[in-house]
Amino acid sequence: MSTYQNAIKGQVSDRDVSTNKVLRNTYTLLSMTLLFSAATAGISMLLQLPHPGILITLVGYFGLLFLTSKFQNQGLGIVFVFALTGFMGYTLGPILNSYLALPSGHTIVMSAMGLTGVIFIGLSSIVWTTGKNFSFMGNFLMIGILVGFVAGLGAIFFEMPGLSLAVSAMFVLLMSGLILYETSQIMHGGETNYIMATVTLYVSIFNLFTSLLHLLGFMNGEE
Repeated sequence: MSTYQNAIKGQVSDRDVSTNKVLRNTYTLLSMTLLFSAATAGISMLLQLPHPGILITLVGYFGLLFLTSKFQNQGLGIVFVFALTGFMGYTLGPILNSYLALPSGHTIVMSAMGLTGVIFIGLSSIVWTTGKNFSFMGNFLMIGILVGFVAGLGAIFFEMPGLSLAVSAMFVLLMSGLILYETSQIMHGGETNYIMATVTLYVSIFNLFTSLLHLLGFMNGEE
């Protein structure tokens, strides 16, 4: 009996060590990619680079996301993580410049940044303090993100500001849910690859920030 109990304790201990390793590597890489993305956004802003457009953005994003996923278990995966987050930072630069050019632009940008940080830290804390498993949200989030993505494309191509605003509000909720889900996956051993965990959390933060920018810009009467 004691042998069986020791075996169970050993399995639990190994799982905890693995979870802690994924957690440590994920947040270390996430911090580095956020800083790198901020740097590329800053360079893009400084050089006044134009936005690449929706088609190049989609091709670049999904192409680099595919390569990151393909090489997630190799060192090359980290290279593609930085390529992806750097590219997204570059696309963010022109967006930030457009907001900063508005009368209340600095307030909007700083408010969106602050809210993004508060939401991310708050939701992550909920998972780690309560230990609740949010894996049940997986299918709902997948369907919701797909619907939101298609609706967002429709709002862009058919120039529908009202729909675009609704999509932004929808994405604030979806990205908040995705933060809960992915953090829970890391905590409970559902996500064992820190590269993909980093990408998921980065995309959540990026989309949360840009969606809040849009909503705050509208609320301030700047859009």
